[in-house]
Amino acid sequence: MPWTIRLRGDYDALELRRLAKTSRDNRQIRRLLALAAVYDGMSRAGAAQIGGMDRQTLRDWALRFNAEGPAGLRDRPRSGRRCRLSEAQMTELAEIVETGPDPATDGVVRWRRIDLKRVIEERFGVVYSERAISDLLARLAFSHISGRPQHPGQDERVIDGFKENIPGTLRAHIGHLPKHKRLEIWFQDEARLGQKNGRVRLWARKGTRPRLPADQRYANAYLFGAICPRLGKGAALMLPRADTAMMQLHLDEISRTVAAGAHAVVLMDRAGWHGTDNLTVPKNLTILLLPSRSPELNPVENIWQYLRQTWLSNRVFETYDAILDAGCDAWNRLLAQPDTIMSIGLRDWTHSGR
Repeated sequence: MPWTIRLRGDYDALELRRLAKTSRDNRQIRRLLALAAVYDGMSRAGAAQIGGMDRQTLRDWALRFNAEGPAGLRDRPRSGRRCRLSEAQMTELAEIVETGPDPATDGVVRWRRIDLKRVIEERFGVVYSERAISDLLARLAFSHISGRPQHPGQDERVIDGFKENIPGTLRAHIGHLPKHKRLEIWFQDEARLGQKNGRVRLWARKGTRPRLPADQRYANAYLFGAICPRLGKGAALMLPRADTAMMQLHLDEISRTVAAGAHAVVLMDRAGWHGTDNLTVPKNLTILLLPSRSPELNPVENIWQYLRQTWLSNRVFETYDAILDAGCDAWNRLLAQPDTIMSIGLRDWTHSGR
């Protein structure tokens, strides 16, 4: 098929190749070289192949070149895909995010992308991916930042050594057990829940600082919790205080949850009621204390964070019973999500090869 578009006469093949050598835009370079081949009399198919395009695309770029010169061979800024929410819907979504969820109706205490995905689908009938939710929030000028606490006296060498030596440590503690005894690895910790409740980050407009409820009363209880990440199960009790007697109750509860015929190694921090000789450790349990000042070794710390951020924070508890109900409800919701327990709790240094 003959070439039907004449290229402008104020350029030639030599000039386009010279411009290609000085350009830093790879796409413009390919187009310049393709049109230089046209100036040389090459066929449309051959010139298009040089530019890595089809003949119709080459024709389109030739028209741009004739109208705008070499500058027309650069990609123009794209406005992006048109938002599927109307301006009014975007305004409403911003209000939803800024107001925050209602724990009673929305089931969470802070918006996650998956929650907003559901809200948008239910409210506006538009389905977005979780990744697209991030783009929507950025377009609405919302940001989300979180930090990780670290004990100032922490020694990372001690933590790394504990991880590396965990096989030997386990053998030292359970070497007396039959060789083929089924083993469960558990992690245990306590969390104080009360009226002086925590607050977590939430989506808010840049430059603003939303107000959150902050009770000044001090009624509280303790959630004793333990998880077996490999099996996605857990055992917990809401108790009035944290001491040896309460710890004994929790050990007994863990013991009842361990599979029949199995033995559990329960890793926990060095709180005084964890290592006292006054505890009667059930026969199917072995306690293994973690290094001091190393909460990141205990995934139950991350479980507490998940419970607070999802169901417990940004709330006011009017009574002690309300505290107990909230703690039990949060833990039962967690037990209904074994995949979440596995995702949060599994650690390579304890579970590799098990």
